Amino acid sequence: MASSTFSVNTGSSTSADPSGTYGPAWGLAAARLPRVAARRMRGCTRPGRLARLDRILLLREAELIGRIDGEFRDAPLVDVGVGEWPWTTIETAHSLRAFAPSLRVIGVELDPDRLRHARRFEEPGLEFRRGGFELPLGAAERPRVVRALNLLRGYSETEARAAHAMLSAALLPGGLLIEGTSSPSGGVLCVHLLRKRGARLAREGLLFSTDFSQGFAPVLFRDRLPRDLRRRSEPGSAMHGFFEAWTQAFAAARSTGLCENAALFALSAQLLASRVPGIVGDAALHATGALLWQPPGGVPSPGDLGP
Repeated sequence: MASSTFSVNTGSSTSADPSGTYGPAWGLAAARLPRVAARRMRGCTRPGRLARLDRILLLREAELIGRIDGEFRDAPLVDVGVGEWPWTTIETAHSLRAFAPSLRVIGVELDPDRLRHARRFEEPGLEFRRGGFELPLGAAERPRVVRALNLLRGYSETEARAAHAMLSAALLPGGLLIEGTSSPSGGVLCVHLLRKRGARLAREGLLFSTDFSQGFAPVLFRDRLPRDLRRRSEPGSAMHGFFEAWTQAFAAARSTGLCENAALFALSAQLLASRVPGIVGDAALHATGALLWQPPGGVPSPGDLGP
């Protein structure tokens, strides 16, 4: 997915949410978003850019993708920001529907020309609709997953958090908002996993993934952090402490004599788990070049200090 023009229609501003979750007060009262009502961003997505994320989603969220009980029976996956061409949305539909054939995928794009191109590729189970952060869903449509990649790079931290609230407003309980940034090729990405818990959106996890095409060192992920964390890795912050611990684990892994990037990644992930609470010890995940951090108190909010 790549970003496009997104209009918003919101209410009054709100203050930061120090709890690390998004409560009902955030709702559609999206702070300061009216000032950026028609922001244009690049949208030249590439085939395969999010294929790794699709595979990880199936690895970690197969139950959510395949659920057909109750409201989940017709619950779609919504992909926001189709881009100039809808390659990644189509690839996601094919990948996930191979596992869950009844899954509906809805691509959302505001630019009418891009939407017209995308609609040429519609097929059973895959459709495209015009819309932005306020998702173009019917009253009875509640998604199981909303994905919004590479959309918020030009927004402020407060605006990004407000967009999270808008994008997740219709999510089913237990549903997932996936928001973050990837490199143009998709070789390096970092995304929030934001889970709907009752009326709140919990900052459940931060997912890092690389295909090793740029080698490997933890610093690769700094520039791919989701927008609300991008400038929040200064000394004293929780994110700085996380990267410092991972860099130390990486140095310890290198000291063993390992040279191959995938092996260094996997060992550094194991060593990091002994230093930082919440590192998911999933060997299959590490083998794909992915690390999932689920800190006990939730992913730190912007400005949270480390221990």
